[in-house]
Amino acid sequence: MRLLYSLIWWLLLPLVLLRLWWRGRKEPGYRAHVSERLGFYARLPDPQARFIWVHAVSVGETRAAEPLIDALLQQYPQHSILLTCMTATGRATGAQIYGKHGGRVLQCFLPYDIGWMCARFVRHFRPAVCVLMETEVWPSLIAQCRRYHVPVMLANARLSERSLRRGLRFAALLKPAAEAISVVAAQSDADAQRLRAFGARQVVVTGSLKFDVEPPDAVVARGLEWKAQVGLRKVLLCASTREGEEALILDALAREGRGDWLTVIVPRHPQRFDQVADMISARGLRLQRRSTLQQDVRWQDVDVLLGDSMGEMFAYYALCDVAFIGGSLLPLGGQNLIEALALGRPVLIGPHTFNFQRITEDAIAEHAAARVENADALLRQWKELVSDHTRMDQRSHSAKEFAQRHQGATGRTLSLLDVLLKDGQVRR
Repeated sequence: MRLLYSLIWWLLLPLVLLRLWWRGRKEPGYRAHVSERLGFYARLPDPQARFIWVHAVSVGETRAAEPLIDALLQQYPQHSILLTCMTATGRATGAQIYGKHGGRVLQCFLPYDIGWMCARFVRHFRPAVCVLMETEVWPSLIAQCRRYHVPVMLANARLSERSLRRGLRFAALLKPAAEAISVVAAQSDADAQRLRAFGARQVVVTGSLKFDVEPPDAVVARGLEWKAQVGLRKVLLCASTREGEEALILDALAREGRGDWLTVIVPRHPQRFDQVADMISARGLRLQRRSTLQQDVRWQDVDVLLGDSMGEMFAYYALCDVAFIGGSLLPLGGQNLIEALALGRPVLIGPHTFNFQRITEDAIAEHAAARVENADALLRQWKELVSDHTRMDQRSHSAKEFAQRHQGATGRTLSLLDVLLKDGQVRR
């Protein structure tokens, strides 16, 4: 089955590279370091370097890995971190977050999942251990790790019911990969059960690393400074919105008419910033882009602030009074709501949250979040919430308390990694 899988990869590779070049029109990062995606890497600055390898496919996983990477660098001063990703935005986020560690964090793209490319990667870097973040199960990559005796951990692991059903269709290919993972650190009991059903053998519930991410003081201060400039107007943040959702939200705003609040929209994908800006202007709403924000902006003349920047999500959460988390109005699975909760912001979220089901349901049960059915209901709940100061204070307190109570996944994950690094394998 894996031979057939590799053959399909070879047949699709020209199209994959063409798509990479096409995406590079709007995101130049996709046209950089292409040789790395094929398993060719520059000479290491220190040939004797010892790496703990962390693979974080994109932005969300890169941010989630921060507390674990910080802890690993502190606990293993003789090692460096090899941080791989697949997206240009993930790599840019990594450079932004981990630049503080200087040369101890080396970044590159992971090669495509073709056997000899993965083998070249593993031989080149000779990592002591491989940490795959969240949902990354690559058959050829894991097979090469096994071949070269590199233990593999799936960290911060989650698996929705939908993903489990989809994965089981390819059980002949994916189950051997799941079985070859040394240890899985699952986010919840439900995730652990589904991961075991998928074939993972050693599964431990550690919680979500995202609860341990520390909001950067300077970024939060920037958001609070904007909030002071906005004055008494309330701020609704629509965070990590996906394609199709902005139109729904903007149409609801247009039907509502010009309100006395400020709406902030932060699209999930940067290549869509210009498109969303056009959508806002087309509806007659007064637009201010973060990228052109000046100190003397007249906030009373702004209906919508477009968050067209990278690395400032905590600033937007600090700016807002209530946060709506995107990817949930349409059947896209939702996005991470933990950062908003950590800053004590009440959360509204749409009906489609299958990628974050357990955390979302728990937050709703503990009055840290509330579900809305559509964009009109979003605006109704928003207005009801901000007009009730007592309820707002209760929701804010519940949000922060919920986030604090779920911290500690980093230490539990690190304990599992200690076993892999010391013994070379998990004792079964």
